[in-house]
Amino acid sequence: MTTLAEPTARRGSTASGRKALPNKQFRPDIEGLRAVAVLAVVLFHAGVPGFGGGFIGVDVFFVVSGFLITGLLWREASGTGTVRMTRFYAGRARRLLPAAALVLVATSMAATLLLPPLRARSVLADAIASALYVGNYRFAAEGTDYLAAETAASPLQHYWSLGVEEQFYLLWPALILGTAWMLTRSGRGTRSAVPYACVLAVVAAASLMVSLWWTQTMPPWAFFSLPTRAWELAAGGLVALTAAHWRSLPPVCAALVGWGGLALILATCTQLGTATPYPGSAALLPVMGTALVIGAGCAIPDLGVGRLLSKPVMRGIGRLSYSWYLWHWPVLLLAPALFGHGLGLAGRLAMMVMALGLAILTLHLVENPTRFAAALRGSSWRSLAVGATATGVAVCAGLVLLAVRPVPTASGPAAVPVAAIGPARAAAPPLTPEQQVQAAVAASADLGAVPSNLSPPLGNITKPEAFVNGCVLSWMDVAVPDCTSGDVNSATKVALIGDSHAGMWQPALETAARQSHWRLDTFAKVTCPPMKLPILSPYLGREFTECKQWRADVLTRIAKERPALIVLDVVRRYGADFGFVSYDQTWLDGLTRLVSQLRGTGARVLVLGPVPDPHTTVPTCLSAHMDDASACAPDRPIAVNDNGIAAEAAAVQAGGGQYARLDQYFCTDRRCPVIVGNTLVFRDDNHITAEYAQLLSPVMARLTESALAPN
Repeated sequence: MTTLAEPTARRGSTASGRKALPNKQFRPDIEGLRAVAVLAVVLFHAGVPGFGGGFIGVDVFFVVSGFLITGLLWREASGTGTVRMTRFYAGRARRLLPAAALVLVATSMAATLLLPPLRARSVLADAIASALYVGNYRFAAEGTDYLAAETAASPLQHYWSLGVEEQFYLLWPALILGTAWMLTRSGRGTRSAVPYACVLAVVAAASLMVSLWWTQTMPPWAFFSLPTRAWELAAGGLVALTAAHWRSLPPVCAALVGWGGLALILATCTQLGTATPYPGSAALLPVMGTALVIGAGCAIPDLGVGRLLSKPVMRGIGRLSYSWYLWHWPVLLLAPALFGHGLGLAGRLAMMVMALGLAILTLHLVENPTRFAAALRGSSWRSLAVGATATGVAVCAGLVLLAVRPVPTASGPAAVPVAAIGPARAAAPPLTPEQQVQAAVAASADLGAVPSNLSPPLGNITKPEAFVNGCVLSWMDVAVPDCTSGDVNSATKVALIGDSHAGMWQPALETAARQSHWRLDTFAKVTCPPMKLPILSPYLGREFTECKQWRADVLTRIAKERPALIVLDVVRRYGADFGFVSYDQTWLDGLTRLVSQLRGTGARVLVLGPVPDPHTTVPTCLSAHMDDASACAPDRPIAVNDNGIAAEAAAVQAGGGQYARLDQYFCTDRRCPVIVGNTLVFRDDNHITAEYAQLLSPVMARLTESALAPN
């Protein structure tokens, strides 16, 4: 994704007697290598079978960029003892910023027109961050929230790689300049590549160690951040600094090295998959392969693999690679919203061709004119001004569109709060809490306009306190915290255990605990059901050892503290990528064993049935259907697995526990409304809001009282 130039080569003959490459010779093989990289990414994103590891194309780009940029900087530093930073950044600005800004603005406008308001606003925030080249950290931060795995990908998520490169461009020239300054001060001269290679090797080693560590502990940060990707750019830089040694390879050896490198790239492209922990050690293969191809080309750029990569069609695709990379992902993600339906493989490939057409236009109308304009090439400050203007336009476009596409305000008639339903029937016998909720659910089944008194408003949806105060543990956390609420001095102890769905009931049970004067201890960890099941983490890409340790520690603590009642709840959306499937026989047997084990502590056990599955991110859906909330409400047969619930109830009873069906407080016999009364039911695509949990607090209080009552 950068200009193509090779590090300085000595004129004359190499040690092997072959004619050396002339200074700054254009490398057509590298242009072709960029074609390999972009084709891998495009075919992967298009879902073409056999290219499950095509994401490694970005790693190829990183190595190529590191090679070219390091060569460019070292040539200047070794020849002059300094680096003209203004000139360097002017070249980067001309090359990268105008095209990137164009796609950002176009994507922002398309998202504003095509996507639901809440999702569009998220994309606009992505656009602003990407224009400032910090989008990779925004995506990393969002990825640390496991709920992000359930949300739609951003059409600007691919800009993370541009953020990594730009951040590298800010740091590496300074290191080159600092190294040259130190060499000049010491009187050693700046022409030797060895000191620069040593500095870069240290950077690479440190980055690789961080990458290996974070891949196991913080996968989103490992994937998106500069500290874990710098070693890939550094690998290309080391090839540039050792180019003289690569040129000394005999032609036959160089040919074998080059073909071997391409084979490594293709093997990882076809053999890796999204379940591979990445980057980690797996990234060594495509990085090494790219380095070998580039290194071999230093000796024989027009022979071996270089002959294939230098073919006109490969070079043509390579010239388009930057713009094609920019366009292909937003075109692919926004097309379903434009056409009103998902795309099959043929449709996705058609979108890739359309993106290629846009790339051709961008190359000829934006990239080349700004890159080669004499007025810009002759003035670094004019080049920087153009880059700054492009960035400013992209940022301003995002800000203006945020104002154009505000969080929608509900304008429907104010709804009657659920708590007011009972007193409104003064002439009839008072309703029980259960009847109040069921009446409100029935009244809301065909809700039209979103009520003006919606609670919480769509623009102010927050997670329950347990999710932000450390009571609900994230992936890597294992230490069991003291999360006690209610009447903390009460002799009656109730323990709430499970995954994030247990955590979402904490507000309801905490209120019940205060009113009933018992103590509530919360033990919850995301995507970690407490049943003793072999478990994998698709987010970490490995065995979920942290879950195993946490649930063992929780069960030990419960056995020690001996609560009077244990309330258990878990997500019912686990699939085969976790090592088991919700409601299958393994799940049911594990549930029976867990209930029996908990009963062995002397506690009563209450298992909460599942909430309905809305099959959509509810706030986002409502933002697009403010006049018809029922459009976001799933039909009951789709949202509720009655057979699975019946099987779970039998499994719990077999273990000596009690089972509470909750679907009656969310659904009628035909539909599950996403707004009940004036209360928003779901805060995302599966967790209920704290407000709805509080609304159900009287129901939960009666369930726990019944479970605690003597037989």
